[in-house]
Amino acid sequence: MASKAEAESKDPKEVVFNAADKDGHYRRKPSQFRNWVSADPEAEFPAEKGRYVLYLNLGCPWAHRTNIVHKLKGLQDVIQVVVMGYVRTPEGWVYDGSEGSEPCDPLYGFTKHSQLYHKADPTYEGRYTVPALWDRKRETIVSNESSEIIRMFFTAFDAFIDPSLRETSKPLLPSDKLIEIEAMNEWVYNTINNGVYKCGFASTQEAYNTNVYALFESLDRLESHFAANQTPYLFGDHITEADIRLYTTIARFDAAYFTLFKCNLKMIRYDYPRLHKWLRRLYWDTSEETNGGAFRGTTHFVPIKEGYTYTLKQTVVPAGPVEAILPLD
Repeated sequence: MASKAEAESKDPKEVVFNAADKDGHYRRKPSQFRNWVSADPEAEFPAEKGRYVLYLNLGCPWAHRTNIVHKLKGLQDVIQVVVMGYVRTPEGWVYDGSEGSEPCDPLYGFTKHSQLYHKADPTYEGRYTVPALWDRKRETIVSNESSEIIRMFFTAFDAFIDPSLRETSKPLLPSDKLIEIEAMNEWVYNTINNGVYKCGFASTQEAYNTNVYALFESLDRLESHFAANQTPYLFGDHITEADIRLYTTIARFDAAYFTLFKCNLKMIRYDYPRLHKWLRRLYWDTSEETNGGAFRGTTHFVPIKEGYTYTLKQTVVPAGPVEAILPLD
């Protein structure tokens, strides 16, 4: 929810984003809508073609996860995607027609994402986050937790997609790797996915120092993981959930987090050769492995760089790097 300082701001690109707690540390608030779409027709939210809508913006890494899986699973004709603007305004995310976003919500004509939350719950007082998975029939938000939305997408809608893209044919969460994937997800989320935010939104030197060194220790750990396993992806020869969850942070690293979030001890392209190769492989691939380019096709650097710049109340968008993702040799 917008702070008093945000509400009094006149310029949507001059938002005071007070993310850190009093001790200077940034702590992400938990998502509040945590229901589940199921393939079971008797479920509270049964999977149906055309019933659900995925709301996102093109700058947010959490929304980006869901957009990647949406493309990997071939859900374009099953779940509608609505894209809002990527600049955080005094009223939260809004529709502005910029960089592939809609001029307004095509379902209800809303101009602000907060209106969708208030339609779901008129008493809602939390943050108006993306992604948000909307149910047309019940007119409510099913979930605004990205890690759970992507798992719904893994299997719930298999009846409506090409058999070759179903979890049974092309698993993103293979059962024999589940324990390892979930273990990696936990530390990657804490120190990398959320770790960059803990650095960028820190308001004391102590908070920043604590998190920036933890971030790079985990990046070192990933580099060692690739050296030990010698596989193209984190857990073998095929993409898994772990690759998707890591990708959205690493793709933004050199272009945004290195400069804007002060994550500048090292760069991915110069200091992590194995991690860098993994990133480029995912980004440039247009084969069946990525269903024709799900990673590159959902990665948009103008919204990423401008969105973070204005969220941090800066007015100058960094120019570099010249190539956001270097070519794959």
